[in-house]
This record gives sequence, C-alpha cells and structure tokens, in this order.
Amino acid sequence: MHFSSPKMVCETKIVADEHDAIPGTKKESIMWSSPPSSAALNPSEVTDVRKDAVFIREFECGDQEEVRRIFYEGIMERIPNTAFRGLRQQPKTQFLYALLTVMCYFVTNSVTLTCCAPLILMGARYYYSRKVIHGYLDCALHTDMADIEAYYMKPTGSCFWVAVLDGRVVGIVAAKGREDDNRVELRRMSVDSRYRGKGIAKALGRRVLEFAVRNNYAAVVLGTTAVKLAAHKLYESLGFRRTGQSEDYRLPGMNRSPLERLFFQIRYSRYRLQLREE
Repeated sequence: MHFSSPKMVCETKIVADEHDAIPGTKKESIMWSSPPSSAALNPSEVTDVRKDAVFIREFECGDQEEVRRIFYEGIMERIPNTAFRGLRQQPKTQFLYALLTVMCYFVTNSVTLTCCAPLILMGARYYYSRKVIHGYLDCALHTDMADIEAYYMKPTGSCFWVAVLDGRVVGIVAAKGREDDNRVELRRMSVDSRYRGKGIAKALGRRVLEFAVRNNYAAVVLGTTAVKLAAHKLYESLGFRRTGQSEDYRLPGMNRSPLERLFFQIRYSRYRLQLREE
C-alpha cells in the first residue's frame, strides 16, 4: 500500500533493504554540490559552494515555461542524432542505401548522380527525422507537458521534479506510478545543454529511485530512444539493466508510410531496476 504519491518504473536488480543500496536516498538527493565540503571554508568560499549547489525540488506552476523549453530543446537534439548517428545502429538500412547508390549508377550511368545519391539519402533522413520528431513533440506538448500540475502533481503515484542551479531551472524528471504491477516509470528526464557534465541527470534519477523506495514500489522502469551512449551509461550507473530493445519502434505521431519507414528508424531500449522481490 502506498501512502505518498508514487512514481515511474525501470528495470535492474538491487537490494532495497539497506538504505545505502539505493542511489539518492541520502541528502544527496535533495542537494548536490560539486565542492566536497564547506566546513573548512571561509565565508566567501561558502557562498561559492552555495552558488554551485544543485537543488532538486518538486515542480511549481511558475516553472512551466522553463520546463517546456528544456524538454523541447532536449528532444530537438535528437533530430540530427537520429538521422545521422542513429544510422550506425541500422546495418540493414546501411546496406539498403548502399544498394540504392549502386543501382543509381547502373540506371543513370552518371558518376555525378551516383556521388550525389548518398547526400540525397542523408537529406531525406534528416527531413523525415525532423518530421517525425516534430510530430512527437506536438503530441507531448499537448498532453502531459501541457499541464504538468494536472498530469503529474495532482494524481496519487506521480510527481515531477526540477533541478535548480543558482536560481535557474536546469533539469527535469518525472515519475508515474503503475499500481497494477507495482512499478514506477521514470520519464521526461532532460538537462539544459549548458549545464551538462555536472552530475545533474544522475541526481534527478536518484530522486526518482528514492521516491520509489519510499513508496514501496518493487521496481523502476524506463524506455528510451536515446542514440548517445552517454545516456545508456547513465542509466546503468544508476543500477538499471537493459531488458530488451526494439529496432522498429513507433513514436507517437508516426504514420508509418513507406517513405517514412525507409528514412526513419529508431531503436527503443527498455530498462528495469528491481528494488525488491515481489
């Protein structure tokens, strides 16, 4: 039975009986600071420590604009990543594009057109990546991200947090509980690109794990289409383990037309962190 608002789910196995076993269950989940300690510092140095401190707090209505901006910019970064870097994860698509390039030479007998074929294919990938991701953004910004208060803060079992640095919102994360299978899902994690590399994403992830432990959830789960390896390493550093992946994932807003299938593919990975045996 859960007493405070629960959160989202992800997958990996750890022992939750010991509080220290769950990342983010100490004061670190409330405030993260890069300097080691302020005990031996003079007053001016203490002020510097506080300026560098990242506080994780619950979402407030006044955060809406900054939260939507961070979410929007984070998703927009996936357009070139999916179009170009994501192609490395699609060997079948690479082979198909190479075949189309060769066919172009035999059909046109033109070296110039053949040399242009890869550029045309990459241009088409960028166009469809932009089209699909814009559709996904439009869907998200008109559903849960349109009214965070109503979607995450009011319902029991859900919550939304922001990371604040020097008075500015620099990161976001959400959690949504699933009472049917006693799991909580980690969602919408994103950090302002200007403040990455400071451990903010890890602190946000720990807050969700702390929330799950406090509310007696059995597991935390998440799904991601991130192309960058750093995102996957972050989840693994928090204790998550990959439980599966799909090479033909369908994002909200996709129409799955033949051209869209040819020029847009995305890998969807599922992670789980098991907090306790059910």
